[in-house]
Amino acid sequence: MYPAELVKPMREHLTQVGFEELHNAEAVDTAIEKSGTTLVVVNSVCGCAAANARPGAIMSLENDKRPTQTVTVFAGVDKEAVAKARDHMVPFPPSSPCMALFKDGELVHMLERHHIEGRPAELIAENLMNAYNEHC
Repeated sequence: MYPAELVKPMREHLTQVGFEELHNAEAVDTAIEKSGTTLVVVNSVCGCAAANARPGAIMSLENDKRPTQTVTVFAGVDKEAVAKARDHMVPFPPSSPCMALFKDGELVHMLERHHIEGRPAELIAENLMNAYNEHC
């Protein structure tokens, strides 16, 4: 577990733009199973989350079509919530950061860490926008 004071600014990077934090399994199930589309960001303390994942997720919301809701769980902190989110992301192996788009509870798009690491935030945003244009 990471100290709360360490992850606070990393959490706020997403919550300040409207992402809802989920801290337990029930909240994850409720969010993903809602009708419409849900973007789930598994946040992390790593450098690629700071430089690529969070900025890419935020930029992606500057699209005409967007998810109905945006939520986040934090790897290494929200253990129960992250485990439940990853259950919904099967068959993809656990990775953080990662992002998944769900439509009416069904996984329709996935960005794993290897799609994020070393790629500019703009490319990640473009990937997500393409998914929004198709599914939202």
